[in-house]
Amino acid sequence: MRLPPHLPLTLALGLLAWAFLTSPTLTEIAAGIALFLFGMMSLEQGFKAFTGGALETVLRRSTNRLWKSLSFGAVATTLTQSSSLVSVITISFLSAGLMTLPQGIGVIFGANLGTTSGAWLIAGLGLKINVSAYAMPLLTFGVILIFNKAKPLKGMGYVLAGIGFLFLGIHYMKEGFEAYQDTLDLSQFAVAGLAGLLLYTLIGIIATVIMQSSHATLVLTITALAAGQITYENALALSIGANVGTTITALLGAVGANIEGRRLAGAHLIFNVVTGAIALSFIQVFLVAVEIGSSWLGIRDDNHTMRLALFHTLFNLTGIIVMVPFIPRLVHLLETRLKPKPVKLDAAKYINDNMLEMPAAALEASRQELVRLFGRVYSLSAQVLNYEPGQLRRISAREAFDSMPERLLNPDVDELYQRKVKPLHGLILDYLARVPVQGKRAQQLVMLRVANQQLIEAVKHAKHLQKNLLRYLNASNPHLRDEYRQLRSRLGFLLHELDRLSKHPEDIEDLDDLLLVVDDLGNDLERHDIVNNGRLDELIRRRLISAEQATSLMNDNSYAYRIGKNLLAVARATFLPFVPMDSELHDELALQPEEVKAIVGDMAAQAQGNEENRS
Repeated sequence: MRLPPHLPLTLALGLLAWAFLTSPTLTEIAAGIALFLFGMMSLEQGFKAFTGGALETVLRRSTNRLWKSLSFGAVATTLTQSSSLVSVITISFLSAGLMTLPQGIGVIFGANLGTTSGAWLIAGLGLKINVSAYAMPLLTFGVILIFNKAKPLKGMGYVLAGIGFLFLGIHYMKEGFEAYQDTLDLSQFAVAGLAGLLLYTLIGIIATVIMQSSHATLVLTITALAAGQITYENALALSIGANVGTTITALLGAVGANIEGRRLAGAHLIFNVVTGAIALSFIQVFLVAVEIGSSWLGIRDDNHTMRLALFHTLFNLTGIIVMVPFIPRLVHLLETRLKPKPVKLDAAKYINDNMLEMPAAALEASRQELVRLFGRVYSLSAQVLNYEPGQLRRISAREAFDSMPERLLNPDVDELYQRKVKPLHGLILDYLARVPVQGKRAQQLVMLRVANQQLIEAVKHAKHLQKNLLRYLNASNPHLRDEYRQLRSRLGFLLHELDRLSKHPEDIEDLDDLLLVVDDLGNDLERHDIVNNGRLDELIRRRLISAEQATSLMNDNSYAYRIGKNLLAVARATFLPFVPMDSELHDELALQPEEVKAIVGDMAAQAQGNEENRS
């Protein structure tokens, strides 16, 4: 017998409703937890409004050294009070290739230290001042700003409202536990010794998994401790459990992530489990360290909430000190154990929906996906020219492009397009339509869209070129045969050079260097255009080819020219990461509105011309 899918949720809600009816105090605590969690969500939503600019720029510049990665993770989590937001940004940048796995691990380690700031704020301020007095104005200002259309103001509104809900949640939890002092003493259920340590660690893990927030578990623990409802030793165990419980949340979040996200979740799991094991194994040592630290910081013996915050910081800091030297081995372990699955022809390798909240990462992943698509168009074009793609890559001398195969093949361009090009093209097109961008990012988005379309145009031109190319490469007329073989050789050389640039972007120092190489290839294409250089007129004037042959040669030369122009434009837009393109040199590459209109107009004219030729 199969149970209804929503039965567990229905039972849980029913039990909660019964508990609320029988205990108004429990209702107050539960409402506090709900408000706190909603505040965390609002705070995260607010900071996401700023991830398209400053936060991403800081992340790129602050993770090129391990100590910088650790510092960024700690500072960013302290400011945003959301380790999950920092994790999402890190996974997005890691998946897009904007940072390495060791750098990402450094950020996650730092984020664990940053989460301890929440305990200090709550223990130091949240329980000593009437935070609810600040909650109401914050909520009022926040809601007003949320209704603003400007994205930064809307984001600030969510931040203010989030802080307001956090304060209100802390207030209700504090009031609820204080109310219990008159009716029920939860501390009578305290468990001493190792059994208590393990039991409350498990409770901390379960609470964090249920609430999906270690911050919420810590706030609940600190408010209960301040009200005397749990013992100091059990509170320490709950904080350890909260730390370990976040790994379950991270693992659940990594289910839909790509291989880099899963590796980072694996690193998070190993770090928190090791840190928790150290804290449990050396609990007495940490208690002594807390005593010493408290005396240095002037924390009173009876101020258990501040001592809990200090303990939480100490064992996380110890975990970082222990684990940092092993990061290279950890990276090797993760890369060995967690290997990427073979990517299907119709599947994306870099883009995924998790990146859509991080425009810079989404655009960079799209760029890498377009380089993959270029590789498929390169392979298709090489086959149309009767080159083996692998052979074309190995050629070193310009003269080698003139060599002809023993037998000309006639690959099915439509079949290759439908199987290898169209699926990925469609995925990229759909993904780019969903990337939220503005300002400079919008220009980059237009460049990628145009590049995506130009690759398809190159395939269409290759299909039109194929018919006469096969017919005239071995033509009886030596002059016509020579022209088609030169056309094939020139296009083969262009494909070879562009493929080399796409496979080895490290050989390109900067955008200026790329533009010089591409311009040289473009000049070579212009120089050998037989319509503009007068070669076609000479062949006709000297009656070396017939009028029919001249028409075919002119059309096929045009197809080859357009293929070259399409692929060169793709190279300009996609062969370098967008990180260096964010510099002043970006202006050289950015398409102006009138240029985009001209390209779209050319595409429409070419499509119309193709229809006329087919008719």
